[in-house]
Amino acid sequence: MTLHPVVAAVTARIVERSAPGRRAYLDLIERERDSGVDRPNLSCGNLAHGFAAAGEDKAVIRDGKLMNIGIVTAFNDMLSAHQPYGGYPDRMKLWAREAGATAQVAGGTPAMCDGVTQGQRGMELSLFSRDVIALSTAVALSHGMFEGAALLGICDKIVPGLLIGALRFGHLPTILVPAGPMPSGLANKEKQRVRQLYAEGKVGRAELLEAEAASYHGAGTCTFYGTANSNQMMMEVMGLHVPGAAFINPGTKLRQEVTRAAVHRLAKIGWDGEDYRPIGRVIDEKAIVNAAVGLLATGGSTNHAIHIPAIARAAGIIIDWEDLDRLSAAVPLIARVYPNGSGDVNHFQAAGGMGYVISTLLDAGMLHEDILTIWQGGLRAYAADPMLAGDDLAWQPAPAEPLDDAMLRPVANPFQPDGGMRLLKGNLGRATIKTSAVDPARWTIEAPARVFHDQDDVNRAFKAGELDRDVVVVVRFQGPRANGMPELHKLTPPLGVLQDKGFKVALVTDGRMSGASGKVPAAIHITPEALGGGPLAKVRDGDIVRVCANTGELTVLIDEAEWNARAAATPPPPPIGTGRELFAFMRHTADGAEQGASAMLAGAGL
Repeated sequence: MTLHPVVAAVTARIVERSAPGRRAYLDLIERERDSGVDRPNLSCGNLAHGFAAAGEDKAVIRDGKLMNIGIVTAFNDMLSAHQPYGGYPDRMKLWAREAGATAQVAGGTPAMCDGVTQGQRGMELSLFSRDVIALSTAVALSHGMFEGAALLGICDKIVPGLLIGALRFGHLPTILVPAGPMPSGLANKEKQRVRQLYAEGKVGRAELLEAEAASYHGAGTCTFYGTANSNQMMMEVMGLHVPGAAFINPGTKLRQEVTRAAVHRLAKIGWDGEDYRPIGRVIDEKAIVNAAVGLLATGGSTNHAIHIPAIARAAGIIIDWEDLDRLSAAVPLIARVYPNGSGDVNHFQAAGGMGYVISTLLDAGMLHEDILTIWQGGLRAYAADPMLAGDDLAWQPAPAEPLDDAMLRPVANPFQPDGGMRLLKGNLGRATIKTSAVDPARWTIEAPARVFHDQDDVNRAFKAGELDRDVVVVVRFQGPRANGMPELHKLTPPLGVLQDKGFKVALVTDGRMSGASGKVPAAIHITPEALGGGPLAKVRDGDIVRVCANTGELTVLIDEAEWNARAAATPPPPPIGTGRELFAFMRHTADGAEQGASAMLAGAGL
């Protein structure tokens, strides 16, 4: 296999740019392994506290000769994707004993549901919950009681937060343990149809709630291809899962055995064995590029334009939107999962899933095969599907061809020749646009602006008929420093209605869109943000704004001298209520979206 020249060039660019930070990081994890806090260095009092409640594992942990696995769990039973984790720790302790190890719950992290908070005030805590999760993970692992870590998390900010925290303990072998998607319910496309009817006032709340409940109907990850399922895809192409673990439904024998294999594998890759695989070396520049390639090839969530840079920084690596843009131009779109297609992740799995995706991308030279994964065999071992042979776990090669070409295609015959995530630049700053679900006829929108400072005001204007025209809806003061950079997915139904009426419509914002954002062109994550001097603060109602994914343009069409002389709009007051005021210190010091929008990483000098 010869690596694609663009993938090779972008990787080399990242390696060169990251060299000082990566060297410092690798030096750190070597020091932490040799002289950091671990069980042999704990005092008797420290150690006694650590095993006091360990039950039947107490003597083994006290003896200190076998690996003790720290379980960091994001369990709660309000979040459907994480509800299955409730019973995991007890089972994982049994499986650890089978492998000659022990396990303890090192700590828990918050796990908010963006689906519950979407369009509500709580969404303004969402992005910064990633930093809180990273901090919680660091607290959990700080006790020095563990020689390996199992991270239990799936959803939007949770996996990036777990990874960022774990990477600061990069000397520990670490495996991500998913729980799988819920079985398919009401088709996502039908759910979206009912949402648009509700936005138009053609159905009531009872009909809308019935549709939503039929879609989100049980335990497991939501079945659309948003940020949560994009997380699982990335963990596979980075080699942090047991191969094929991403999209097996909860409560099945296969899911149980894959989780058991994760625990057994952790026991084999500790620093006292012959196959030491610390997470700080598993996640390197090549793994980060693999994550970006997988994201683009499958039409994944735009939220990862923020998360990938943040994860990389925690490992001493710097990736920017230029890198993503260059990769997007070379990596073809080979999957169509809702909202980019009609089928959900269960259909994607049945069509060949991650095994096929990894196989075809490897064969085309689009992924780095020679990465250190948690599993033996490099990334090629992930071009396979787990199965049960009787009661035993085994793997079979991924299908040579997709089993449903409406869901998956080979690299040689893709849905689109590029990855559908573009960098936009112009006098409004830098932004991301996802085109994979947008009709190419709508990749260029030029229309008068209507400016808002709150998404609820957009909905009020829509209901009043004020947006029934060609329009670029500008929603500003939604960046990390303004209000925490909430997702604005609540705007998708009304903007979709306007588009379906035949109007030219686009969204321009320094906020985020949901990972499930779809058919409306949206220039998002604008940086620098409006608060603090970003040019988005200068836009006025009626200005002609041009959004063009074909040329990578994000421009307000106005005389340069007039634009430079124009004053910025007055920002709204700081948000208060629903705990938002407690996050003011994060808002005040967060860096830009392209760097990962993190106060924590900025404050740490990473």
